[in-house]
This record gives sequence, C-alpha cells and structure tokens, in this order.
Amino acid sequence: MVVFAAGTKDLTISEVRLTPVLIADPPLLNTQGVHQPYTPRLIIEVVTSGGVVGLGETYGDTKYLEVARPLAEALPGTSVAASNRLPALAASACGAPGEPADGRAAVDVGGLRGVQTADKLRLSVVSGFEVALLDALGRTLGLPVHALLGGKVRDRVEYSAYLFYRWAEHPHGQGEGDDWGAALDPAGIVAQARRFARDYGFGSFKLKGGVFEPDAEMAAVRAVAEAFPGHPLRLDPNGAWSVGTSLRVAEELKDVLEYLEDPAGGTPAMAEVAAGTPVPLATNMCVTTFEEIPEAFTTGAVQVVLSDHHYWGGLHNTRELAALCRTFGVGLSMHSNTHLGISLAAMTQVAAAVPNLDYACDSHYPWQSEDVITRRFTFHGGGLEVSDRPGLGVELDRDRLAALHRRWVEDDGTLRDRDDAAAMREADPGWTAPTVPRW
Repeated sequence: MVVFAAGTKDLTISEVRLTPVLIADPPLLNTQGVHQPYTPRLIIEVVTSGGVVGLGETYGDTKYLEVARPLAEALPGTSVAASNRLPALAASACGAPGEPADGRAAVDVGGLRGVQTADKLRLSVVSGFEVALLDALGRTLGLPVHALLGGKVRDRVEYSAYLFYRWAEHPHGQGEGDDWGAALDPAGIVAQARRFARDYGFGSFKLKGGVFEPDAEMAAVRAVAEAFPGHPLRLDPNGAWSVGTSLRVAEELKDVLEYLEDPAGGTPAMAEVAAGTPVPLATNMCVTTFEEIPEAFTTGAVQVVLSDHHYWGGLHNTRELAALCRTFGVGLSMHSNTHLGISLAAMTQVAAAVPNLDYACDSHYPWQSEDVITRRFTFHGGGLEVSDRPGLGVELDRDRLAALHRRWVEDDGTLRDRDDAAAMREADPGWTAPTVPRW
C-alpha cells in the first residue's frame, strides 16, 4: 500500500491510498490465450479532510500503477468535487498528452481492447480516481452517485450472462479452482448457460469467441439458441475473423444474433462487414475514445458501442458518450472486464443514469469468486437493483483487501501484468498469440 497525504476543508482530499491486488481468475479462453490464475486490479481510496473515504477500482498492471502513483501524489489539497480536473492533473503528473507513459508508442492490453496509446492508458487510470471522488462526494452529501450524474432513469439494470470456453482448471493446479468444469464444445457452453440462467436469472447470453474455428463457435451459438429460444444472443471473437468470415457468420446466424461484436479488427474492416449484413455490429475495440467516434459513426462501421467507464475516463464521460450515441442513432450497451464489486457498483450507477441504454450490460462478475467489498452483489432475474445509498453504496472489506494485497506483494512479478499468451504457454510451451485475422 502506498499513502500520499495533505489537506484542509471537508471536501478537500487529505490522503490517497493505492492498493494493488491479485484476484483469482478462472481459466477462461479467448483468441489470445487464457486468463492467468490471478489478475491484477488497483483499489483506490480517496480520503477527505472530513474523514470520508471514497472508493475506486481499475486495472492493476504495472503500467497503470506507474500512472496512478504520480496522480495520487498530485491529488491531496484538491476538492473531491473537482473531478473535471483529473485529466489535466494526470497529464501534468505523468507527461504531456500523447507521450508514452513507458516510452512505447502503443500498448496492446491482452489484444482484447485495441491498440492503446499513453492517452488511453491515462484515461483508464483517471476513471478509477473519478469514481473514488464521486463516491467520496456522494458519501459526504448523503447522495448516491447516480444523483451526482443527474439522477437515475431506471431502478434496475439488466445484465447478460457471459459465456466462455474454458478449461476445468489452470495448468499445474494453479489458482483457486471452482466447480464449473470444462466448456469446450456446444454441450459445455449450453450447460454453462443453463447454470447462469438458473442461478442468476440471466435472459440474454454472450459467447466469447475467437477460440475455435468459426463453424464450431456457430454450432455453440445455435445450441444455446435451441436451449433458450427467442433469447438475445451475442458472439464476440475479438477481431479474430477476416471480413469474409465475418460476413459468412453473420449470414448464418442472422436469425438468432442480437448483435455481432468486433468480428473483424479495425474500423475499416468493420465498415466493410456492416455494409454487407443486416446484423448490428457492436464494438469495444475500434471505438474506445471520442477521437475514434467520427470515423466509426460516419462510415456506419458500428451500430452498438459497448461503453466501459474504465476506458472512457469515468462516469461523466460515459454519459457524454451516451449522448453522442443517441445523437447519431447508435445503440449503447456496456462492456465488462475482470472486475470486482467496486467497479460493478460504478457500472450500475452510471447505467441507471443513462436514458438510452439499449441492451443488457456485460459482466464478468459471476466468474469472480473473490471481492474487496463486505457484501458481494447477487444478480436476481438477470439484473441488479440500483442502490440509493450514499456514494456507490458499497463498503470496503479491509481484511480481504489486505489478503489480496499480500498475494500481490508475495508474487514474484510474473502475475502483476496480465498476459494471456504467457498463461497459455503453461499448457502449450509453443503457443504464441496468433496474428489476426486467425480465420
């Protein structure tokens, strides 16, 4: 844990605590490899001079920590009501806009969210701090975060089941283990979907693709469609297909897909696919900043943007994104990463405040067996009720936080940066992350 301090009035930040943790992650497969036994997250605590603590969460890889530390040092003395200052503070503390935070021109995060510049990296860090400031402000004023965003327009937020091809366990018995078993064929995916529906009431289903040949993944989607007729289905191969393959899959699944997510890599390829199919195309890869919107929207490359406050710089920017989508007639949903309850609370608060949330949101949360909050969220009927408690409405479990931080401290450094290809090499030493398109 790193602590930075200073301060004066009740809304003034007197201290910032950064606590990197490693959380258990199942062996979920994607086109780049497999999830590691543990994944890094960063827990942010912003303490006001009035003694209120606001919570935030974001990625915890080394490059994010390198940005978070100088920003944390710069924050004491600032008001928690001044979240608009965060991007400028981050740029000032971490280097001029556009300069790589680590000397590299672009950073690819697991191959699953497009190319990342230093500006995008800073936004992902700023997002966690903004949430912490809003949580602290809400707790101080006795208001939920959604009230700080203009108020909720829905009392409940719908989420979608996130289906993954997966192994029964990590190689060499690593990790914490679970009782889900393997899912490597249509029957395994259907069994997974049935459990999600039974335990959490999910009514829509998304399959993470790009793992097996497209015909095998189409068979899995068809099997889910037969098991859950009429339910919304999604397929996301993370840009693993060519334009031709994308068009073939879209044609063969057009009667069951709600949307097809990032079938091909990059806006030009997505535009070519979109021109050849009536199936809506969604993305969390080629539209992740405001600068990327004009090309994508004017070329018709995407019909659904999967927002993610971690990418976009926070909850206020997410609302601005929603307004642009509404203006251009583009649908809106929400992307998910391997997150804990603090991020799920933030997702739910901003989703409640966005009028044009057109589709159920993604969430990895049911896959995560560990958390840093005192009461885990439980999905009922495929959704979550929106909390009206002050701030995010969650409390930190300090004993659990300390245990997960201790795991990070004791790690030899191999798990402090997510690397799905390295994790795959534990099972297949010759594995290299494939060049896309794979098919």
